[in-house]
Amino acid sequence: MAQWGDEEMDDSYSWRDRVFTGGGFGLSFSRTFDFVSVSPIVGYRINPKLAAGFGVQYQYSRYKIFNPDLTTHNYGGSVFTRYNFYGPLFLHAEYEYLNYEFPITSTDSERRGYNSVLGGGGFFQPIGRNAGFFISVLYNFTYQEPRANDFFPYDSPWVIRAGITEGY
Repeated sequence: MAQWGDEEMDDSYSWRDRVFTGGGFGLSFSRTFDFVSVSPIVGYRINPKLAAGFGVQYQYSRYKIFNPDLTTHNYGGSVFTRYNFYGPLFLHAEYEYLNYEFPITSTDSERRGYNSVLGGGGFFQPIGRNAGFFISVLYNFTYQEPRANDFFPYDSPWVIRAGITEGY
């Protein structure tokens, strides 16, 4: 598996052999805030080094600092490409749309849509024959520092992700 990404891919690979799934799942609970995130992906290996795909995401947040608690729901989608350039190392480019809800007061929130262009790289470690662990560090090229009374879904231009994929 050390040479992953360098194997030959010929016509005998069916579309099922080229499809992979994966994504992320996150949980965070505290006395003041609860957070749940689900972000599945589906992709297609165009050749041994190049893949493309799409993902969806959903985030649930509960702010316990308000009385009563305030809940928000964020959702969005993305398209991405990934190129394995050397062994387990890859380059990643992605466009993401996120519809984000910000708490304003205990009874009021504001919803806005955000477009992000992300790029960077990562590391992929196979786990068995058809699965693997990945970690990526991406830079949000469309990130803006928040101005007074403004909101953004990311508090930094850097986005760090980790997860497990199946079939890749």
